[in-house]
Amino acid sequence: MQGSAAKVRDVQEEGRAALLKHHIGALGALGEFTTADNQVKLLIDGPATFKAMLADLERAKGSIQMESYIFEDEELGKRIADILKRKARSGVETRLIYDAVGSLTTPRAFFDELAQAGVLVCEFNPVRTSFPFRADKLNHRDHRKITIVDGKVAYTGGINISDVYSAGSASVLKRKPDDEEGEPRRGWRDTSVRVQGPAVTDFSILFADTWMRQGCERAPIPAQRQAALGGDRLLTVLGSTPSDNEPRIYRALLTAIGNAKLSVHMTMSYFVPDAQTVSFLTAAARRGVDVTLVLQGMSDSKLVLRAGQSYYGELIKAGVRIYERTDTLLHAKTTVIDGVWSTIGSSNVDWRSFLHNDEVNVVVFGADFAAEMEALFQSDLALSQEVTADAWAERNLWRRMQEQFGRLFEYWL
Repeated sequence: MQGSAAKVRDVQEEGRAALLKHHIGALGALGEFTTADNQVKLLIDGPATFKAMLADLERAKGSIQMESYIFEDEELGKRIADILKRKARSGVETRLIYDAVGSLTTPRAFFDELAQAGVLVCEFNPVRTSFPFRADKLNHRDHRKITIVDGKVAYTGGINISDVYSAGSASVLKRKPDDEEGEPRRGWRDTSVRVQGPAVTDFSILFADTWMRQGCERAPIPAQRQAALGGDRLLTVLGSTPSDNEPRIYRALLTAIGNAKLSVHMTMSYFVPDAQTVSFLTAAARRGVDVTLVLQGMSDSKLVLRAGQSYYGELIKAGVRIYERTDTLLHAKTTVIDGVWSTIGSSNVDWRSFLHNDEVNVVVFGADFAAEMEALFQSDLALSQEVTADAWAERNLWRRMQEQFGRLFEYWL
């Protein structure tokens, strides 16, 4: 563990010291390291995230590094692009990694204009015809969301650069001219964190690694690790890629679930678990752990939704409680375990995140931060509807057929 022993003691004194030590040890046994002296701010939904992020981007003096699966050219994307261009012209080293598939609808001219302004632009796994055709490369996407400013502050979570996040999950979005029919569109529900302290370097290392693996020009130098800033958060940054022998995020999550003593509270957007994840969740419930999931009840992908729902029966039978949120599109990817172990990031609990994508999550240790996460979980829970065993048993044949059809394609979803 990097950081002072005093900081570890401070976190232990927040409460649940034995559980904290238990989970730190379990993650450490996987070869992961934890840094102390970090400051972490929980950001709920797009408006709070972008308000903080835009302010930090405006303050940039030396460098900006942004990595996003989706970077749209609508109002929010244009606003951020204007800042990037202005900062690049003023001498700030400004870099952007965007995913070719995630940003497929964004005109190439948009990124060309950034490059012409001096922004160093890196397209992740460009979609081009070539021989021999690499289907594995086409399926390998960069789903990470990272923003680093001056090597001193970093953001991550589930939020892309897209106007769907421009309003909070309780707000109705303005209709577009071609979107007059149907139900009112609401802002998406998502979660991010703002990090300061030594852990920022770990985000910078992940960014540099992606840039170099893509062979983009002028490889970045990772930020130097900061001295203690008076923060009190213990933090582990986890990056995973398809080339990992075992995805770090997947391994860390299952290890924490497997070591859970009291509770596993998960808020997850796209939930299509593999057999091992189902086994860990059901085993935890059977040994008396409160395992509660808040999942999507409406989705931008009906096939993904139905594939995940095909596992409800097995989970509910084992004692896992499942709730669905249908008043907004749930896009958060968070879990809090035993009131001491919390994670926020880009990774869903599905085959794509664990096997096909580059992803990034952070694990924050401590009861104080976990209490914030628990409050957020309870807020989502209160706006969700429980899926009971009786109600689930009554679903019709057509619905069951949709679920099994979705499961046929779960590896590729």
